[in-house]
Amino acid sequence: MTIKPLRKAVFPVAGLGTRLLPATKTMPKEMLTVIDRPLIQYAVDEAREAGIEQLIFVTGRGKWSLVDYFDVSFELEATMREKGKSLAPLEPSRVPYGELISVRQQQPLGLGHAVWCARHVVGDEPFAVLLPDDLMAGTPGALKQMVDAYNRVGGNIVCAEEVAPEKTGSYGIVTPGASDGNLTEVRGLVEKPEPEVAPSRLGVIGRYILQPEVMRELDAQETGAGGEIQLTDAMAKLIGKQPFHAVKVDAVRHDCGDRQGYVLATLALALQREDLGPVVREFMQGSTSPRT
Repeated sequence: MTIKPLRKAVFPVAGLGTRLLPATKTMPKEMLTVIDRPLIQYAVDEAREAGIEQLIFVTGRGKWSLVDYFDVSFELEATMREKGKSLAPLEPSRVPYGELISVRQQQPLGLGHAVWCARHVVGDEPFAVLLPDDLMAGTPGALKQMVDAYNRVGGNIVCAEEVAPEKTGSYGIVTPGASDGNLTEVRGLVEKPEPEVAPSRLGVIGRYILQPEVMRELDAQETGAGGEIQLTDAMAKLIGKQPFHAVKVDAVRHDCGDRQGYVLATLALALQREDLGPVVREFMQGSTSPRT
């Protein structure tokens, strides 16, 4: 079996972020900061660590700041140089020419449709999909762990975790086959099943490695759960035709698409930092106000 190298990653970032209103009324949810960098930066850093060479943003109206963020800011850099300040803090937000490509999703027709909008850039190559609202905190990063698994077994790989029984209706759920360590064979996928009919509690979360054939399945533009074009439905059609596995990664997932997950992510990451951890820990242990 020939395993093609993984070079491209798709970032579906056209969503409206309604769970975080009013903050997302004029700001893309992917630009909301966790400590000192926006959510999109965490996802891009994770992709780069995994060897991704081309970043494909699927954007919508009002998302211009996502692309601008990774552009060169001449005025800012000139001012910092004049004041003798280091440009090092800006380095992660810079992309070399050709690394970032933006395509447009003109209607919010579902995750499957967003991925399909990148078909011409993906071409005939395998590709990753990263949902930036799922902030995955781990070392190495979640996608790097998935790429390591992909290089062993090839095919399609989804990131998965055990979800609470009452939460199956919020996830694509795996019908599991044989397991080998952190890998589980995927024998079926169903989008958002009710708990009483869910085939397992193994829920797909926001990281995927997919073969280009999934785009041909998405060409049909078939709608599924919620009247949307579901990526899960297209992936399910590849089962039995190509290797398909779910992998549990050694990383903590923070769902930053809602208020609770966003706040917890900020606290969790702050506690891990040497410059912030002691102050946050002191405050949480009963100090009336943080030190300044």
